Amino acid sequence: MPEDPIAHGELAALTRRFEEVAEKTDREFGIIKSDLTAVRLQVGNLDQKVDRLGSRLDELGRKMDRNQAQIVELLTRLVGKDPNGG
Repeated sequence: MPEDPIAHGELAALTRRFEEVAEKTDREFGIIKSDLTAVRLQVGNLDQKVDRLGSRLDELGRKMDRNQAQIVELLTRLVGKDPNGG
């Protein structure tokens, strides 16, 4: 059976197109994979910052509690004293 040059040409063209698309897909997949890695790193950094912020907020809350307790204590001492008496 003789070979069909048109069929071979079409097959070669389809093969080239397939390979070009495969290469493009591989490049795009690599870009997406790289971007995903960058996003993961940023999320990890944000997670650490949130943890530090949480501990700083806890510390601030403790300071506020101490300050409020001191204010209550000072006001309690002032109860019954003459405001003009010093």
